Amino acid sequence: MYEELKKAVYDANMELHKHKLVIYSWGNVSGIDRSAGVVAIKPSGVTYDELAIDKIVIVGLDGNIVEGPLKPSSDTPTHLELYRCFTGIGAICHTHAPAATTWSQSCREIPCFGTTHADHFFGPVPVTETMTDDQIRNNYELNTGKVIVRRFARLDPVQMPAVLVANHGPFTWGRTPAEAVEAMVVLEQVAAMALGTIIINPAQGPVSKLLLNKHYFRKHGKDAYYGQRPADKQ
Repeated sequence: MYEELKKAVYDANMELHKHKLVIYSWGNVSGIDRSAGVVAIKPSGVTYDELAIDKIVIVGLDGNIVEGPLKPSSDTPTHLELYRCFTGIGAICHTHAPAATTWSQSCREIPCFGTTHADHFFGPVPVTETMTDDQIRNNYELNTGKVIVRRFARLDPVQMPAVLVANHGPFTWGRTPAEAVEAMVVLEQVAAMALGTIIINPAQGPVSKLLLNKHYFRKHGKDAYYGQRPADKQ
């Protein structure tokens, strides 16, 4: 019944493996079918070498298993909270990719130092607050989602499809599982370049607002002109 959604989520998970952003079982991608009210997600603790389409788990928005023999990812409550609060997204990706996780563990946002960053993320990639002892002890994964949502109180998750969870790691999202993974691949590159930038020049400041706007909006929004329009491809 959910084969198309499961295949899209499986393919996206394997794309993470292809880009070497995950090792062992360290990561997960999910996708949502909002009309059916279900989410497909990688099973908990299953390595990428063992992953198959029929192992992808289908859960309801209440977290209960709808289809599949395995337990869903332990991060499922985080994903579900984001789906509930970010209604414009269709998929979520989480990894422990080295460069982005280094920034997360440092509890620092990633400044927008250049146009590569500005092409994809409208401003610095935000970092959440550090979770409290109570948040960690009780409903930890759900509270991870809640601290992300709180961080986005004044941010648009469409313009900023990424976040760093303090002391933990990155989450990205998009309209499709493939888009969520693309955002993670780009985030890892941007994180590595930002780290190199501050090593070479610790005093380097962010790009100007004008340059940020130019590069972001030439690729996004109604006046975007980067790439080919459907009519141009014919």
